[in-house]
Amino acid sequence: MKKIFTIAFLLIGCTVMAQDPVEMLQKIDENMYSSTKITKSKMIVYGKRKNKEIVMEAYSRGTKDTFSEYLSPAREKGTKMLKLDDKLWIYSPSSDRTIQISGHMLRQSVNGSDMSYEDMMQEKKMVDMYTPTIKGEEQMNGEDCYILQLDAKVDDISYPKVKMWVEKKNYVPMRQDLFAKSGQLLKTINMEDVRPVNGRFYPFKMNYKDVLKDGKGTDFIVIEMQDNVPISDNVFNKANLKK
Repeated sequence: MKKIFTIAFLLIGCTVMAQDPVEMLQKIDENMYSSTKITKSKMIVYGKRKNKEIVMEAYSRGTKDTFSEYLSPAREKGTKMLKLDDKLWIYSPSSDRTIQISGHMLRQSVNGSDMSYEDMMQEKKMVDMYTPTIKGEEQMNGEDCYILQLDAKVDDISYPKVKMWVEKKNYVPMRQDLFAKSGQLLKTINMEDVRPVNGRFYPFKMNYKDVLKDGKGTDFIVIEMQDNVPISDNVFNKANLKK
């Protein structure tokens, strides 16, 4: 019996070792990013006394360009954000002003959520930012997963170390633990409700949790998604912020 368990353990170990971690990260990128995407989603910010729910529509082109507009609630409606490469602008209808978010301001919370502006500013695919290593296997959120350790291979990155649980069947992240260079855990992202979208697989619910803050975190829920659809270049234009 002991020999059987030893052989089974070795076989599992060989299966893990046979996987190419870089290839795995490429498959994750293929699922999470597309050439163009139109998404309607809602962000639920859980507060101590009451929750805040913001519905928005976003247009994305690759990993570099994104235009989004808040649809509700009424006091937030018409707020627009435009990301072009590494630059981010926000238009506020209440003040009729456009400001650029940069430097230390990028670390600030978005509407009191557990997401920062830096979290919205990812400009490269993960395979271009991290060196992956397979660390084992484990169940996460009800799915059999590989555990990946990601170490940054570029400078000036928000999270130099990441621990990621990747669902085996379709290579979708089910959880990410995000660390500072020192090894301090900063944030967690739990992912669920994975659905097929135009040949890809994407989590339609994510919970962002800043571990330095109290509370349940922030839910980001996709309501509708259109993948690889035509989007006019005019959408990604600063003039569109005040229209």
